[in-house]
Amino acid sequence: MAVILQRLTAKSLTFRGSVGRFLSADHCLRPVNPPSAHKHYSFTGSMMKKKLLLDVDCGVDDAQAIMVALAAPNVELLGITCVSGNTSVENVCKNTLRVLQVCGKLEIPVFKGAAKAILGEVLNAAAFHGQDGLGDAPDPNAPGLDLIQTEGAVSAMIRIVNENPGEVSLVATAPLTNVALAVKMDPSLPSKLKGLYIMGGNTESRGNVTMCSEFNFIADPEAAHIVLNEYQCPTYLACWEFTCYNKLSWEFCDAWLAQDTDKARFMAQIFRHSINASKNEYGEKVFPTGSGFVPCDVYAMAAAIDDSFILESDQYPVTVELSGTFTRGMMVVDTTGGLNKTFTASIMKKVDLKMFQQMLMAALK
Repeated sequence: MAVILQRLTAKSLTFRGSVGRFLSADHCLRPVNPPSAHKHYSFTGSMMKKKLLLDVDCGVDDAQAIMVALAAPNVELLGITCVSGNTSVENVCKNTLRVLQVCGKLEIPVFKGAAKAILGEVLNAAAFHGQDGLGDAPDPNAPGLDLIQTEGAVSAMIRIVNENPGEVSLVATAPLTNVALAVKMDPSLPSKLKGLYIMGGNTESRGNVTMCSEFNFIADPEAAHIVLNEYQCPTYLACWEFTCYNKLSWEFCDAWLAQDTDKARFMAQIFRHSINASKNEYGEKVFPTGSGFVPCDVYAMAAAIDDSFILESDQYPVTVELSGTFTRGMMVVDTTGGLNKTFTASIMKKVDLKMFQQMLMAALK
C-alpha cells in the first residue's frame, strides 16, 4: 500500500479511454469465515510451506512486507510481480531487486507488469515514498534490470497459479491492475487460488489521496472493481482505516530499526523519508487516529503467512464506486444487502499486534 500525502488536482484524476470489455462480469466473493483460533506466533518448529505470490508497487511498506515474507520459515515465495503505483514500474522492479539483494534472495523471480492503470492514468506516491519509491536513498550497488524475467507479470501470475492449483495465496499490496488483467486473460484463475490478500480500499469513506479514496484503489478504480467483483476465492482486505487503528508506536519502530544488521540499516535508510512525512502536519491529519508506525502492506502479508493473525473481521459484499463526484475509487461495503451479492469478503478489524511485532522484528534479523 502506498500512502500518498499530497492532494491531487481534478486534472490528475481525469481518466481516459474505455473499459467496457473489462467490466462484462458481475461476480462476487466467496464467503470467508474469520479464523477463531488464536495462537502465539513462533518462527521455530516445523510448518507446512505456504506458497505465496506477491504483487507489489515496491515502496517502503511493500519492502517491509517482502522482508517479512522472506523471514517466515513457513513461506515459499514463488515470485514477485511488479506494477506501477508508488513509483514507475521500472523503479518498482529495481526496488524489488534491491530488497531481495539485501535479504540474499535474488534467486526469487521478479516480473515486470503494467506501467499504467487500465484507463491509462498514472499516479505516484513520491510525497510519501520518495521519487524512486524507496526514500531516494542512494544504492550504488543496486542490481541491474537484466535480472528481471523476460516473461510478463500477468502471464507469470497465471502460469504460477495454474502450476499450483489450490495452493497459492496471492498477496496484492499495490494498485490491482495486474490482478485485474490476469482474471480477464484467464477467468478460471480465481477458482485456482487458495486465497487473495489485498491491502487497499477503505470502510469509512476516509481517504488518504482524495477525501474518500485510498491510494491503491484510486490509482486504478476499474481494476479494483474488477477484482472485488470477479475473484470468487477467499478474499481478505486490509483496508486503510483498519491499518491505522492497528498502528504500532514510534518507540517500537525505533527499536525495530536499531537492530545491528544490514537489513535494519537498509530499512532505516529507505524509511527515513516516509517517517518524516508521517510526522508532518498533513500526515497527522490523514491518519484517522494520528501519526504512528503504520506498515500498511505488512498487515495483508501477515494474514497470508498466518491466518490466526486475524482476531476479528467483518463479512460483507464489497465493490468500488467508479463515477462519484467525490467518491470515485471508494470501496463500498454493503451492510444492507443492496448489492444483491451472495459472496462476501473478509474485512479485517482486529489483529494480533504481538504476533505482528514478532514478524517485523524477525524480518530485520
